[in-house]
Amino acid sequence: MLLRKGRNIVYWLGNSLYLNITNACPNNCYFCIRNFKDGVGSFNLKLFKEPSTSEVLTEIQSVINLKNWSEIVFCGFGERMERLDRILEVSRWIKKNYGKIVSIRIDTNGQGYLLNRGREIVTELKEAGVDKISVSLNAHDKKTYNHICKPSYIDAFESILEFIAKAKGNFDVEITAVVIPELNVSKIEEIAQKIGVQFRKGEYIPGFW
Repeated sequence: MLLRKGRNIVYWLGNSLYLNITNACPNNCYFCIRNFKDGVGSFNLKLFKEPSTSEVLTEIQSVINLKNWSEIVFCGFGERMERLDRILEVSRWIKKNYGKIVSIRIDTNGQGYLLNRGREIVTELKEAGVDKISVSLNAHDKKTYNHICKPSYIDAFESILEFIAKAKGNFDVEITAVVIPELNVSKIEEIAQKIGVQFRKGEYIPGFW
């Protein structure tokens, strides 16, 4: 498959097509890949500027026919919920044009309600056609979360749990965590079980993640 040079709005892994729509993030996680690399594989994900909706759609159309994608995922070098309106606009377009053959997933740190105060983001995302949400929790309690993720918002951990609970029942929801030394995996699994969502852990590679 063709590899794309420059700063990439779209990139791919396997049968998943990813949308890198922002580099902004309210967290400063010490294990974040962007602290160690410029991108993933052959794709540079450090953006020169935030892409407009039309730029994102142009990029999608340039690669959508390269293979049979199983899903389109909002995921990149920033927190996607920083640009909620962009997610909604792009998701509506995808559902209108490719909704029968591809699903839409959002990978997020779960702080959407803090980033978009006063908005009912779960309802808006559902109406736009989002199918699945994957929330990177990466800690089993507030103290640990604040230590390793260094969020801008003091109530980030509580807001993430609220978001997960509201999203359950509206989307296919999972909690994910990179297994770093500070993490108590069993307690994260307990959180997922208590809320009633799936849990998936990722490998931690020092100096990489």
